[in-house]
Amino acid sequence: MIGGKAVVAHTLQAFLNHPAVGQIIVAIHPDDDALFRKAVGEGAERVKLVHGGATRQASTRLALEALAESFPKHVMIHDAARPFVDAALIDRVASALVEAEAVLPALPVSDTIKRADSEMNVLETVPREDLHAAQTPQAFNYQRIRYAHRQAAEAGLGAFTDDAAIASWAGLAVRIVPGSVDNIKLTWARDIAMADQRLQLASTFPDVRTGNGYDVHAFEPGDAVWLCGVSIPHDKKLSGHSDADVGLHALTDALLATCGAGDIGTHFPPSDPQWRGAASKIFVEHAAKVVRQNGGRIANADVTLICEAPKVGPNREAMVAAMAEMLGISPNRVSVKATTNERLGFIGRSEGIAAIATATVVYPGSLEE
Repeated sequence: MIGGKAVVAHTLQAFLNHPAVGQIIVAIHPDDDALFRKAVGEGAERVKLVHGGATRQASTRLALEALAESFPKHVMIHDAARPFVDAALIDRVASALVEAEAVLPALPVSDTIKRADSEMNVLETVPREDLHAAQTPQAFNYQRIRYAHRQAAEAGLGAFTDDAAIASWAGLAVRIVPGSVDNIKLTWARDIAMADQRLQLASTFPDVRTGNGYDVHAFEPGDAVWLCGVSIPHDKKLSGHSDADVGLHALTDALLATCGAGDIGTHFPPSDPQWRGAASKIFVEHAAKVVRQNGGRIANADVTLICEAPKVGPNREAMVAAMAEMLGISPNRVSVKATTNERLGFIGRSEGIAAIATATVVYPGSLEE
């Protein structure tokens, strides 16, 4: 299993989805019919199964013979253990068949190659200029490769490692086209683990959500204003059921918006007397808890305060520190800004303060969920 599906299911999907591909035959062990159909699911309905032989070569020959009834012009032969074959590679192989009777996707060998003896002593360095690492799908004129396989079997030659080698042995000219670095063959346990990780990452897009909040409170007689968790001496205070911290109220709404959890009034009704005079940090901490219960990770919190007074600048650092503690994030993920309303409207007349907040939260899973 890789990426939640069997390797062969991933491999088959690439061919089932390609317009140039007709009938598909899969060679499997006689005991594995039910296992294969379970692994592939609905895609199995478009696939014909053939029971393979003792070797890859024998299995391929039996699959080729099973195509005799439809007798296609061309055939592609692919390793089921190469699940990252893509449409572009299939296109390159298919296009080359217009002029070639056998096509091999391959990559130039980049590593230095050493030939060693039975005791692993280096005998020589093999020139790599003309060396290529073979991949699949390999494609052929159907009649020619079928006959080549028959010839090899009749000659008792069963050690060919790929079909291009059989084609060359039988006299077919094999044309190389560029392979794909992603088209790896899963051979070792480590290969499977890396393939699984790759598919898990590919199928899980960052689910980044942004919530907005807005709040406004009027001034009333008092001696201090609570803004973003900090009490600032002033000749007035903000009117509200709690401490009327307009910045934290807007932030609470922004956080709750990222997981569709309503607004501050949903969780803390202003008609409930228990919240009279309550510190607004309670609301923010509750919203942060709701976000985390839904699997969210708070990435950023930004609050803009709109007022003529009091001055926010001298208190900005304390506000950032207070909000970072409430949210459980580092201060560099918190921003507090302030602007005036150019003496326009109720804010310009110093009748109240407004706040706009934005919260960015990263949730697990995929945007497709």
